[in-house]
Amino acid sequence: MWPILGEAPADLLYISRTSLPSLFARPLAGVEMADDPPPGLARHQHNALRADLKKSALAALIAHRPTHLIFDFIDERFDLLATRDTLVTHSWELEVSGYLDQPAFSSARIVPRASSQCDQLWREAALETAAFLSTTPLRDTRIILHESQWARRYLDRAGRMQDFDPDVMIFDGNVGQLDAHNALLRSYQRRFADLTGAARVSVDPGLIIADVGHRWGLSPFHYVADYYRDIWSQLRALGL
Repeated sequence: MWPILGEAPADLLYISRTSLPSLFARPLAGVEMADDPPPGLARHQHNALRADLKKSALAALIAHRPTHLIFDFIDERFDLLATRDTLVTHSWELEVSGYLDQPAFSSARIVPRASSQCDQLWREAALETAAFLSTTPLRDTRIILHESQWARRYLDRAGRMQDFDPDVMIFDGNVGQLDAHNALLRSYQRRFADLTGAARVSVDPGLIIADVGHRWGLSPFHYVADYYRDIWSQLRALGL
């Protein structure tokens, strides 16, 4: 949001390309990560991947001591990988990093996002998240949930409204069904809000429109600028 609007709060900690089950899993033993990003990855992408594999995000959150903590489950579109005795997020960053060729992933098994196993893992991790938020210094943090949905429509370069195909490319070779992922998001968001009592921010459905001119390209979760302006105004009302 803030790269779009240019109004980022000071001292912002951003954790991405992970999943609640991965956050609370064990660090992946035996994976060797370079200091510099592999070809095709920016440093911030590599840092996010490192945090997911090494499980450093929770400690970073506690050390940061945020006044506000915003949860957004858009990245809960990726499958999980079960490898050795842990779980990691099968993100695009992991796919292109080259790390999947290492022995640490030799017995990796995909846990499909839409599977009952993934849903059970997510339910268990949501309980762990609620306990983590209430039993650590984050108990004093304002918890906010950005309730989102994938857009079914987008603006083309001529400003005309177009419909997305029902099957959406998450990354090369990984396709997700738009309606199925929206149902997952609704389920995740409802469970999380019930467990944590988080303040909720969301937009009117009429603003859930993607934009082909988005700085990160066309995607059902790369919205028109007015979407971000609306969310930002709600966040400011919550003290950001």
